Amino acid sequence: MGSEAIIVFLLSGIVLVAGANFLSNLISHKSDNAQKREPYESGMSTIGPTWVQFKVGYYLFAILFLVFDVEVAFLVPWAVVFKDFGAVGFIEILVFLFILGLGLIYAWKKGALKWE
Repeated sequence: MGSEAIIVFLLSGIVLVAGANFLSNLISHKSDNAQKREPYESGMSTIGPTWVQFKVGYYLFAILFLVFDVEVAFLVPWAVVFKDFGAVGFIEILVFLFILGLGLIYAWKKGALKWE
């Protein structure tokens, strides 16, 4: 595959995404009213201010969860075909786990795992 094919794929992807967005904006139903702009929580009216700032620690905890969730998504297929890869596959997964371990140690030292 030459560089021309890559450029064609890139341009066609950009055109298709931009075209889909333009078409959806063109034919979508638009309505704007006061009720639509009201905050909504479980079918009940909110009490007090609705814009509450959350601590960044909750987001860091969620991101760490996602990182290690994705790690499992990579480990399961690797474990299924472990015999086919042999020593090279084992070393590669050790490097992968080492890098993730460094990330965990960094998060631990920064206090991202403290739930306060």
